[in-house]
Amino acid sequence: MHDNLSSRSRTSVSIRELSLSFGAVTVLENLNLDIYDGEFLVLLGSSGCGKSTLLNCIAGLLEPTEGQIIIKDRNVTWEEPKDRGIGMVFQSYALYPQMTVEKNLSFGLRVARVPRDEIDRRVKRAAAILQIEPLLKRKPAELSGGQRQRVAIGRALVRDVDVFLFDEPLSNLDAKLRSELRVEIKRLHQSLQNTMIYVTHDQIEALTLADRIAIMKSGVIQQLDDPITIYNRPRNRFVAGFIGSPSMNFLSGELAEAGGEVVFRTADTQFSLAGYDHAQPLIPGRKVVLGLRPEHIKVDRDVVGGEVHEAIVDIEEPMGADNLLWLKYAGQTMSVRIGGERRYRVGSRVKLGFDMTMASIFDGETEERL
Repeated sequence: MHDNLSSRSRTSVSIRELSLSFGAVTVLENLNLDIYDGEFLVLLGSSGCGKSTLLNCIAGLLEPTEGQIIIKDRNVTWEEPKDRGIGMVFQSYALYPQMTVEKNLSFGLRVARVPRDEIDRRVKRAAAILQIEPLLKRKPAELSGGQRQRVAIGRALVRDVDVFLFDEPLSNLDAKLRSELRVEIKRLHQSLQNTMIYVTHDQIEALTLADRIAIMKSGVIQQLDDPITIYNRPRNRFVAGFIGSPSMNFLSGELAEAGGEVVFRTADTQFSLAGYDHAQPLIPGRKVVLGLRPEHIKVDRDVVGGEVHEAIVDIEEPMGADNLLWLKYAGQTMSVRIGGERRYRVGSRVKLGFDMTMASIFDGETEERL
């Protein structure tokens, strides 16, 4: 799916030099973003980063201070939400409690005076896609949270538009329902092939759903890329720490020269950087931070060749299929992921091997990837 993005020449939604301020507070600043036709783009970030604000600007619910919003080659910056060719699904279901599911689905179409047979066709199609046909005669109070959110998605679906906007649609649901509906939304996108822009603070939703993820911080896009690239080659330390559960391990140190090559040195230990794929020159003397994900650190029997390091087990967290070990190493704490069948006692010593081909090195000052 991701491979097709480079071949998609048609842009579905284009954000150009978009800024939004509330008095002296700037929420979005000179933001540029092109979303491809049929793409599933996720806006990811913590609360207050500007992701929902950006979505509301695209929807027409907020008016930008500067910049333009183009949908399907049409400048819609000043158009009403109903005229933008979008369908929106909110965090709250916002269903009419006195109406049946069928009436909730068709309400907007009836207001727009769409012919009765066309309304029936669209409602039946949406109900079939979302598997809510048995619920059409019920009222929202008779539905579970997951069923209500399906109806809310169906209400956007019947509009028959090219672009769907989702504003944290699963955050009110419990973990099991979230995971089930995540699969439903992915299936929905695969069958419809519409452009979908999805806001979430949940990195699992982002990684599993997205063709591309835009990670935001303080109204600025930190990195825009496919999930695998963002996970394995984060552009800066913020992205590296935000994506991944548990977070990437960070070791502070500096670059040094040893035996004719550049190495990473921390406390009284050092790492060869021979396998590291660097984008910028590695200059000895530079203060840096080494990042390694928990699954890229090998423990005991998995250590084969290369440098061997020692650590002490601090905490063990059994997680079913995986076990998470928190280790004391070089005066710092780090997490390591191992198979669920392997157990360790607190205080025991373990041997470690580091997969430097999967490492990330960040400049100590700018925090950009080297």
